[in-house]
Amino acid sequence: MVATVPGGIGRYTEELTRELIATRPRGCDVEGLISKVSPEEQSAALAKLPGLSGLTQLSLPRRELARAWQHGFATGAKGRGMIHATSLLAPLRKIDHVNSIGEQVAVTIHDVVPWTHPETLTKHGVAWHKGLARRARRYADAIVVPTHAVAAELQEFVNFGDRIRVIGGAVSSKLVLPHNADERAAELDLPDEFMLTVGTLEPRKGLAPLIKALAQPNVPELPLLIAGPDGWGDVDVAHVAAAAGLPPERVRAMGFVSDSDLALLLDRASLFVYPSLAEGFGLPVIEAMNFGTPVVHSDVPALLEVTAGASVSVERHDPEGYPERLAEAITRVLGDGELFERLSVGGYDRSRAFSWRDSAEKVWQLHADL
Repeated sequence: MVATVPGGIGRYTEELTRELIATRPRGCDVEGLISKVSPEEQSAALAKLPGLSGLTQLSLPRRELARAWQHGFATGAKGRGMIHATSLLAPLRKIDHVNSIGEQVAVTIHDVVPWTHPETLTKHGVAWHKGLARRARRYADAIVVPTHAVAAELQEFVNFGDRIRVIGGAVSSKLVLPHNADERAAELDLPDEFMLTVGTLEPRKGLAPLIKALAQPNVPELPLLIAGPDGWGDVDVAHVAAAAGLPPERVRAMGFVSDSDLALLLDRASLFVYPSLAEGFGLPVIEAMNFGTPVVHSDVPALLEVTAGASVSVERHDPEGYPERLAEAITRVLGDGELFERLSVGGYDRSRAFSWRDSAEKVWQLHADL
């Protein structure tokens, strides 16, 4: 939550922790562990989590803490009861379960990108994830993953035996439409009709194939809005659009947007397209469905599992043909009123199957089982 750009894991951490506090069993408290931050950052984190029993600040800043935990240094996080890490950033060490009853560590692995698509991460990022996964194999009492698809894929690379548990996410409680929606839409200069995609500008998100898809024949000439902060790599939206022969106004990178603005975008989009090449859960897809917006996405196994047929999927292999297949799916949904309505209603119903409260209760049950 105190990362420079908290991203999806920051949102996951905040939402899950809030519900862990709300659903805590009698006699249990929820405390937080945080890297060394400024007093203002610490106060901001506490303000987001009312009911938190305490917040222990460790001695190292986030980057240094990540390196220390990668190499097995606990740095003050010993003896903290049941630790539930919302990522691989965790104090993994050998626990004497005979003499330390109640001490346990569960870690969360959100996807298998470091193994399947290492080229889309930095070398340090790949090494860090793989290193902590090896430590988790040795010391973690449980491994939480967001989908059965990730559970199956992960076992191909790291053998965690029967310690894996599937606990998904849900729509953020902060995605609420602004009270002055029309006024805010005008301020953002939103078109009457547009397609939307969400994600950090990075190669894995499949933005280049999506932009190329817009240049295919017969694709409706709706502008594409891209909501998400800058990432890394060679994703240059303007360059890709120009190379595809698209006019500048056809593709618009909006950068980071607030939760209320994102809610407005999701609500007013004619179509949500998620061409990502690898995902562990695909929260933006569920968020779009929550607003009744039809969804087209890649055939990543986790996305197929989460959407359960309430969307249109596109085969992502064969990169040369991917833009054309995306174009065909976009054209079909926007041109078929009956399909459009079915996806809108079915997607909304599917989004209601996910609940942060349900996720939190499963976390408590997991630790009770341990």
